[in-house]
Amino acid sequence: MSLKVYIGGKLYDKADAKISVYDHGLLYGDGVFEGIRSYSGRVFRLAQHIDRLYDSARSIHLQIPMSKADMAQAVTDTLAVNKLSDAYIRLVVTRGAGSLGLDPRKTDRPAGDHHHRLDQPLSGRALRARAEDRHRRHHAQPSQRTQPADQVAQLSEQHLGQDRGHEFGLPRGPDAQPQGRARRVHRRQHLVVRRGALHTPSLDSGILEGITRDAVIELARLAGHTVVERAMDRHDVYTADECFLTGTAAEVIPVVECDGRPIGAGQPGPITQNLRTRFHALVRGES
Repeated sequence: MSLKVYIGGKLYDKADAKISVYDHGLLYGDGVFEGIRSYSGRVFRLAQHIDRLYDSARSIHLQIPMSKADMAQAVTDTLAVNKLSDAYIRLVVTRGAGSLGLDPRKTDRPAGDHHHRLDQPLSGRALRARAEDRHRRHHAQPSQRTQPADQVAQLSEQHLGQDRGHEFGLPRGPDAQPQGRARRVHRRQHLVVRRGALHTPSLDSGILEGITRDAVIELARLAGHTVVERAMDRHDVYTADECFLTGTAAEVIPVVECDGRPIGAGQPGPITQNLRTRFHALVRGES
């Protein structure tokens, strides 16, 4: 059966799911997105993902022409039509098609796209990372707490890291943070373990309010671990006993090396593996 893709209130076969070449999402990256997962036919924390999508849209002055309830229903209906049980859902809302030029008033209604897929899970792997030297964000760019559709800077960093033999980069903060605080790895947040406690960048450092990150922090505290949210830099990663990433697609994935330096024993640590097991149990039970 051909995959069905939801666009603007209708379902299309994957081969026929198209948007205009004048869509401002294509021309200028003008839109927002959300990555969501379903497990055993149930969507994990869908309401929180929908809330974050609408917050991102509001942040860039993008009005989504459907209610949150209708958006959530579109996600579940599209999953059902595709008979998908375990899936990664890519929800994209753009400014819509219009004329050439950056003026957002010269577009029609936003276009919604629900693309469902299940990739080879990252969570079964261990990654190597590098600490990024370049400042990433200009003051005029959208907040790091939003999910803008324009990810060119992140793609450039990933290509650079892969050229150097690494899979992900740990970016420095913006110019307002010259001390080079580590925030997040692309759309994923990182946590490190030191002497049994978990440390992660705080929300006031500009990281995305990660739903998977929040769930892992909840699980860590239930398991008796102290969780510290604070300003962090590459030294915290270099000297960690363990390090792992969290994200909707990645779930919980260990990082065993950074800038050629092994993290801890250079292999996934016991706390990381325990939290990954707990997270998998959580999503199967709570979704």
